[in-house]
Amino acid sequence: MKIRKHIKFLVLSLIAVTQIFPLYWLITFSLKTNGEIFGENILGLPRTWRWENYQAALTQTSLIKYFLNSVFYSLVTVVVAGLLSAMAAYAIARMKWKLKSVVFGVFALGIMIPAQAALLPMFQLLDKTGLKGGYLGLLIPYISGAIPMSILILTGFYRSIPMELEEAACIDGCGIFRCFATIILPIIKPALATASVFTFLGTWNELMLANTFVDSERYRTLPVGIMSFAGQYSTDWGLIGAGMVIATLPTIAIYFMLSNQIQDSLVAGAVKG
Repeated sequence: MKIRKHIKFLVLSLIAVTQIFPLYWLITFSLKTNGEIFGENILGLPRTWRWENYQAALTQTSLIKYFLNSVFYSLVTVVVAGLLSAMAAYAIARMKWKLKSVVFGVFALGIMIPAQAALLPMFQLLDKTGLKGGYLGLLIPYISGAIPMSILILTGFYRSIPMELEEAACIDGCGIFRCFATIILPIIKPALATASVFTFLGTWNELMLANTFVDSERYRTLPVGIMSFAGQYSTDWGLIGAGMVIATLPTIAIYFMLSNQIQDSLVAGAVKG
């Protein structure tokens, strides 16, 4: 038994190291010069800790503007997609109406179609409607792309909730909207948190659509902004690394804030499903 525990400990430790190593490499990368990054000290600690890389990223570039733009895109997408998905999944999972299976199939189809396949039609549509290049030009694809996965997550969770809760509420005179807002929404918080994390990460890290649909620096997102730090003839890779570390911090914070909700969602799905 002791040997088995030691083996499990070693395996788990190895997995932990492989998961943490990219973050360690990114942080040390951001504190080095180009000579250290491309020289012999690729994986080691910096010989000189260049904290000025972070100062330059925050003061000499438009990183703060890109950061705020990404925060805006991500928060709006999470809120709007979460609300629409919660209501649509409730209608699909809890109500009886014609063609609800077809509608659910259409949403499921949205997960199977890659964004690359719809890139040109979306570009032409947004260009003809005059939405390309502004906030709506990114928010509409982000929200529409986040809804299918959120509906898939929430529909399975809705079906695990006993119908007696809503029946008792209806007997007491509770309408459908009040029942949804006061009874169902508090119950689905773990699943909604899980869907929100996926939506936030997908929006925060998205590069292809932001690089295609946004022309002005005013509406540029953080990944596109960091990519623009690369110069034509020379590139300060430490500066790019500092920007990447700053871009990584919100995702880590969001995960730690909602990790308990995600675990509750997974446990509930395993027990009830």
